[in-house]
Amino acid sequence: MKLKNFLLASAFLFILNSCSPVKNIAYLQDLQYGETEDLSKTSEITVKPGDKISIVVNSKDPLLADLFNLPIISHRVGYSQLSSLNQSQQISCYTVDQEGKIDFPVLGKVDVAGKNREAISALIKGELIGRNLVNDPVVTVEFANLYISVLGEVNKPGRYNIDQDNITLFDAIGMAGDLTIFGKRTDVVVMRESDGKRTSYKVDLTSSRDLYASPAYYLQQKDVVYVEPNDTRARQSTVNGNNVRSTSFWISLASLLTSVASVAVIVLK
Repeated sequence: MKLKNFLLASAFLFILNSCSPVKNIAYLQDLQYGETEDLSKTSEITVKPGDKISIVVNSKDPLLADLFNLPIISHRVGYSQLSSLNQSQQISCYTVDQEGKIDFPVLGKVDVAGKNREAISALIKGELIGRNLVNDPVVTVEFANLYISVLGEVNKPGRYNIDQDNITLFDAIGMAGDLTIFGKRTDVVVMRESDGKRTSYKVDLTSSRDLYASPAYYLQQKDVVYVEPNDTRARQSTVNGNNVRSTSFWISLASLLTSVASVAVIVLK
């Protein structure tokens, strides 16, 4: 009996050691309720080479304003439908060249790289008024092809369009349907390309201080968010998940040890 009890106790301890407690699931675990966070450091998206933007000029004189708008071409890839136009109308977009410029009607080459939508609008408006081309222009600038990608242990991985400024990491996670239970919340990777360089950031979603202080909290166009799998998912990636780190392995071992102990007891008798 002593041998049987010893074997059963050993198997039980193996099972306990193999089953790690459920932790690091909740977001922002150190968040203090009622504590005020500084939100002044927002991050508006700035235009980069290769981006597409739509620019629409409106005026009291529609014929005059049309001189500064690209022709409406419904079959062109990259067009965007704007609320300021008739719902049946679609307008072409400007592609920012490698020098960070667009070729704007009448004005010619306009440098827009590194500027946000508000700055581009003010620049175009100032040029039109300064050159006495339009006295009362209303310039609307919108994104056309900006996106972020969310991959890994999320419910809906894929590419998601950006249609506003100040997109946060939580916004991206929400678009992707939240992390799965197998997503490693302490090691979310954000990969970013800027000025010909690629930078990777690791963010701990369980820590509010780490998250809000990270340069990857506010996302930029073409950012890639990757959620790593946790140890449980990694174990499941093996054949039937049956390896030395899996619970099923230790349950099988415990069953074997119990059978061996029973046989040993019978033999000893």
